[in-house]
Amino acid sequence: MKIGIPKEIKNNENRVAITPAGVKDFVRHGHAVYIEKNAGVGSGISDEEYVQAGATILPSATEVYGEAEMIIKVKEPVPPEYDLLRPGQILFTYLHLAASQELTRALMEKEIIGIAYETVQMADGSLPLLAPMSEVAGSMASQVGAYYLARTQGGRGVLMGGVPGVEPAHVVIIGGGNVGTRAAMMAAGLGAKVTILEISARRMRYLYEIMPKNVTVLQSNHYNIEQALTDCDLLIGAVLIPGAKAPKLVTREMLSLLKERAVLVDVAVDQGGCFETTVPTTHEDPVYYVDNILHYAVANMPGAYPRTSTFALTNATMPYALQIADKGLMALAEDPALLKGLNLWRGEVTYRAVAEAFDLEWVDPKTVLKN
Repeated sequence: MKIGIPKEIKNNENRVAITPAGVKDFVRHGHAVYIEKNAGVGSGISDEEYVQAGATILPSATEVYGEAEMIIKVKEPVPPEYDLLRPGQILFTYLHLAASQELTRALMEKEIIGIAYETVQMADGSLPLLAPMSEVAGSMASQVGAYYLARTQGGRGVLMGGVPGVEPAHVVIIGGGNVGTRAAMMAAGLGAKVTILEISARRMRYLYEIMPKNVTVLQSNHYNIEQALTDCDLLIGAVLIPGAKAPKLVTREMLSLLKERAVLVDVAVDQGGCFETTVPTTHEDPVYYVDNILHYAVANMPGAYPRTSTFALTNATMPYALQIADKGLMALAEDPALLKGLNLWRGEVTYRAVAEAFDLEWVDPKTVLKN
């Protein structure tokens, strides 16, 4: 199969969808890899390293898309990339379709086969291709929050760990999955007082066992969220419903419960955000205020640490990408986890949560594979 790796063009997105080791694996399996010039520079990977691994470097995205049977990316296509796609082409990347009707309809019109990293799901409910970036984003959320809590950066002027005789910051995290767990560990390590709000009783027990003593785990419900907001310096949104829009758990009205210049970091922004006041931002212009509450809602947080993120991501995605390259679309039929990643099939929506988000017809992915 011909594999295409374009350079990411989303604002300040420096990750790349393949490493030289990944190229070598594809080539060893008999596949051709075409990479856009300088695609890996932001992650510290030179064209020469790719060439030595067996890739062909092409001067433009147009040529990469034109050659490839499967496009592997990091982020969802942005409008300048829509017309580069062609019917029947496989697109393997983070899609986050439920957050954007425009993107969903554009990719439906192009009749591509869209396989989303974020909905590849194991039998136990885990999301193997989302997990590494969730861990990066979760760690970042507490670091970013600590930075913006500084008065000079617009926050309340509260030091995360406090000092002897002065209370530390109170960090409230809604959601105890991979993002919430990493955010809590980072914030706790900085000495903050941390509260995790989690809906799953089983997950709460797990978090209670593994978290340090400065972390409290509470049942996530409307009452507990409101109570936590009244004593919150940094609020981190870490809610995830696989492939679906994130629920709005903090309304604009609830902002009045927060202290002036409290900081909100919405890691769920890729799926629409779990705060009603969330508006996607970029690394170039990351924050804004609503009712004197500072919001950080960068839609590609791990792009700030591209080398770490690229290697962590490709460690997870390469085994699945190789399955698709080796077996074609039969790989989806043979691997139930990979089948759950199928969101679009030649103009049809094959992921139920995406169809429900925009009132579109849902087609069973098992059905389309038989046609």
